[in-house]
Amino acid sequence: MNQKELQHLYWRAGFGIHSAQQRPINKTRKNVVKDLFKASETIDSLRIDVSYFSSITYKDLKGNPILAKEVREQNSKKIKELNYAWIDRLVTSKSILRERMTLFWANHFVCKDNSVVYIQNYNNTLRKHALGDFRAFVKAISKEAAMLKYLNAKQNRKQRPNENFARELMELFTLGEGHYSETDIKESARAFTGYNHDIKGDFKLRERQHDSGLKTFFGKTGNFNGDDIIDIILEKKECANFISEKIYCYFVNPKPHKDHIEAMTNVFYKDYNIENLMRYVFMSDWFYNTQNIGSKIKSPIEFLVGMSNVVPFKFERKKDILKIQKLLGQTLLDPPNVAGWKGGKGWIDANTIMIRLKLPSVMLNNAMISLKEHGDFNDSFRANYFKRNKSKLPFKILPDWESFAKNFKSIKTEDLADVIIQGAINKGTSDYLKTLHKKSKQDYCIQLMSLPEYQIC
Repeated sequence: MNQKELQHLYWRAGFGIHSAQQRPINKTRKNVVKDLFKASETIDSLRIDVSYFSSITYKDLKGNPILAKEVREQNSKKIKELNYAWIDRLVTSKSILRERMTLFWANHFVCKDNSVVYIQNYNNTLRKHALGDFRAFVKAISKEAAMLKYLNAKQNRKQRPNENFARELMELFTLGEGHYSETDIKESARAFTGYNHDIKGDFKLRERQHDSGLKTFFGKTGNFNGDDIIDIILEKKECANFISEKIYCYFVNPKPHKDHIEAMTNVFYKDYNIENLMRYVFMSDWFYNTQNIGSKIKSPIEFLVGMSNVVPFKFERKKDILKIQKLLGQTLLDPPNVAGWKGGKGWIDANTIMIRLKLPSVMLNNAMISLKEHGDFNDSFRANYFKRNKSKLPFKILPDWESFAKNFKSIKTEDLADVIIQGAINKGTSDYLKTLHKKSKQDYCIQLMSLPEYQIC
């Protein structure tokens, strides 16, 4: 694999790579892809301490508003902690493909909750099934406490069916619009009646609330339960096509390619094995086509994690991690609605593009972007000014420039753009780069990450 292909693969299967990882040592595509999957075989659950909630029961909460308030406050605090832990996992994990897939599925099986126990369990269910059997995945999601609460499945009872989960199961999770009828929604909702959970988040089927009568769904009649409904849905090739198109638009190119998606659909429909589908994508020649490289706008999380792969950094104040996510428009564990983030051009507007262009200098160089030769009076004055007023900057971050220097030691300063910028650089930007000094690799790195071209991968 050449350098651009390797960078492209790692930007899609992970969050970019630093220079020390960029030498494949004559490895073939097959071996590089094999190593990616090998590194993600182990399922390492993301856990924070939630022991505070382990002894609390529904009985304890009933009629005790003081305890209920304390539980809400603890949940809010712990959900922030889980957010920080997830960001750290994305930055540090060796299982980059599994973590990338977990992030993808979090914006497919969209869910949020105010219980950290339920949302942590949900997050780890995404991680567990991220590269596994899609059939088992959907069934597991349908029984998760966080999802049961989010889509009102707990209110779905015999004689009084709630259709929210049944509708979203088909519209957003498996088939897409236009492949089912209102009758199919009503009948499938009956199959999911009685789905519930206990206070620990363990699934419970309330037999007395379950409708055990005959249902007719997609032309089939039987005493179907929720798992049966999912099996019938997956018999439709439209399901394999829906998932394949969504994966293509996320991992390959936001513009769908009918032939490539059809080929993916044929692979996926055989057994609904997610790993097999992703291997097929990463091994396909078309995945590495020029039009696919640099075709995506980075999500805020891709932007932040990718930046840390170039220059590792630590937050002096944990709350700044949350602040940056909110400024950029994507806060983990807090999706905008059941459809999730739209992505693509939706990540960029007049406000967020200015924040993105300024953020590298704010985070890594006290809001300084060097534009002149070393020794220039203006640069020196501005550097001293910002040093004196560092406490007024919105974030307190410690960049690890020593690791950057070590990782990029073999890369010439003038060649940094080839490593840091993934897509094509337009003529205007290219001419601009020629005017900048390249005596400092550190300064030039910040300059590159402050370009519009750095926003794509």
